Amino acid sequence: MILRHLLRMSRWARNPPSDQRVKLVLGLILLCLVIAGVEYMGWWPDWATSQPRKLRP
Repeated sequence: MILRHLLRMSRWARNPPSDQRVKLVLGLILLCLVIAGVEYMGWWPDWATSQPRKLRP
């Protein structure tokens, strides 16, 4: 591991995030998973889908 990651983990161990922050992050992750699941199942509406662009050579 990089030293920077070890320092960040030690700081989080000493000063953990609040319960509200943890709930917010978990809620956002859950929302992203729900959107990905809806899109995977094919239930995503056509009006919410963007058209792919052609790359210029």
